[in-house]
Amino acid sequence: MTLAPPRPLLWTKAGPIGLLVATGALYLVGLSESGWANAYYSAAAQAGAESWSALFFGATDAAGGITVDKTPAAVWLMGLSVRVFGLNPWAVLVPQALAGVVSVAVLHATVRRWSGPAAGLIAGAALALTPVAALMFRFNNPDALLVALLVVAAYCTTRAIEDASAKWLVLAGVAVGFGFLTKMLQAYLVLPGFGLAYLVAAPTALGQRVKHLAAALGAVVAASGWWVAIVELIPEGSRPHIGGSQTDSVLELTLGYNGIGRLNGDEVGSVGGGGGWGNPGWARLLGWEMGQDIAWLLPAALLALGAGLWFTRRAPRTDRTRAALIIWGGWLLVTGLVFAYMQGIVHSYYAVALAPAVAALVGIGAAAAWRGRNAPLLATGVVVCAVQAWVLLDADWLPWLRPTIGILAVIAVLLIAARTAPTAAIATALTAALLGPALYSVATAAVPHQGALPMVGPNGGMAMGGGLLSAPTPSGEAARALADGAQDYRWAGAALGSNNAAGYQLAAGVPVLALGGFNATDPAPTLAEFQDMVARKDIHYYIDSTIMRGDSGSDEAHRIDDWVRATFAPITVGDTTLFDLTR
Repeated sequence: MTLAPPRPLLWTKAGPIGLLVATGALYLVGLSESGWANAYYSAAAQAGAESWSALFFGATDAAGGITVDKTPAAVWLMGLSVRVFGLNPWAVLVPQALAGVVSVAVLHATVRRWSGPAAGLIAGAALALTPVAALMFRFNNPDALLVALLVVAAYCTTRAIEDASAKWLVLAGVAVGFGFLTKMLQAYLVLPGFGLAYLVAAPTALGQRVKHLAAALGAVVAASGWWVAIVELIPEGSRPHIGGSQTDSVLELTLGYNGIGRLNGDEVGSVGGGGGWGNPGWARLLGWEMGQDIAWLLPAALLALGAGLWFTRRAPRTDRTRAALIIWGGWLLVTGLVFAYMQGIVHSYYAVALAPAVAALVGIGAAAAWRGRNAPLLATGVVVCAVQAWVLLDADWLPWLRPTIGILAVIAVLLIAARTAPTAAIATALTAALLGPALYSVATAAVPHQGALPMVGPNGGMAMGGGLLSAPTPSGEAARALADGAQDYRWAGAALGSNNAAGYQLAAGVPVLALGGFNATDPAPTLAEFQDMVARKDIHYYIDSTIMRGDSGSDEAHRIDDWVRATFAPITVGDTTLFDLTR
């Protein structure tokens, strides 16, 4: 009896449908229970639904005071959804859930194309059941759209390699370019793997491969740069301030706060001056910092990558298995190294960008080892997954789970070694590998997530307090006070920091100016500019809010706070202290 399974007819047709239905259920059921989730982006979606200008720039309020501290593609989707379905949590969150379903579908199609239906299903299921994917595809940060665009780019690269197609390679470049418009330079981390795979494996002359890559690079620049060029050419006073920058420049934001600063920790404008973001190194991905998010199948993916490259070392230049390993392995290694060693701001949910590569490598590796009858490699992969699950699972949460995975792994190894029950071996091995992350993903999806730092797991939905990282929920009296007569002012209120402003804006349904942007450390507006706004009666209320002063960046927002307190009398409305700037 060999390890080769019988011809799969029914499951090759029903499997993909079942996979997408289950993925949709995981990502869509109970979606609105997270409320505004990250109110920072929900407020920008609200603003974009009310103002086309705010939507284009990604402004946090409809009056166009300041933008989010990212490029705005994710805000475009959310804003359009709110325009269609009205302002509610479901309308804000559903674009991300659909991006998750698209990511799983396209990953399945990409892996299946070269590695077969079993590999495609395993890859799709592994992505859907990665805990950080279940977290971020139910949340309204830009990461969901970024992942979907990059998976589409990987599909286009795969099609390009098949026939040395410049058209498909250019489309891959366009997808990566729109990834830049979603989360800036992070999108470019997949380019080395994509470019190397095409350079190595495309079935055409070297000169043609280089020309095609140059065209694709031009597409990346064009798709990334058109919005940046427009914004940079518009005079500063005729558009919102670029949030996260000290000089009101998208280029500075790209290369500084969201660029080099993330690598070396020198992030101008971050409260505390950057630093304190964990311990750089591969242990960050495998240990407590990001392990429960992404590390369940990561060792198995690395095993599959190494073994695959070894077994294809003598294959022809155009070998598709090796090309696939370069695409996904390059994605995993480059992005993983950056996340592991960056010294600036890094959050555990960033690891969702690794999930497609991990899932693809596991699917490709498992299917190739099965077809190649490599029982030792298959058994090793199952054991590695079981050990990793044992390390990541909390013994107090579902205490039966760790020993169950261990028993399943032992049974799977015995069945693989016996080679007498291939169907049972497949089922047991996949259950042993995926049971831990699957249940952890379900637990993640079962709890609401709010604030700027969502976390995986059954206890990951706990929101942090208001201020820098989470939005306050004002009383009805305070919201009504802001809304009363708001049509007479450009902004109904102003508050320190974007999350403070977002909480009041979403509650009252009127524009609230975020002084100093996300961290309250942007020079927008300056004290003199704010005083001019007050003199023109552009702003009705100043909302009492406290954010610690940063060690870097502008302190203008806090100077404004000091001036308001010294100049205007406070009034208490419900649970909120307001300063009427018109008196």
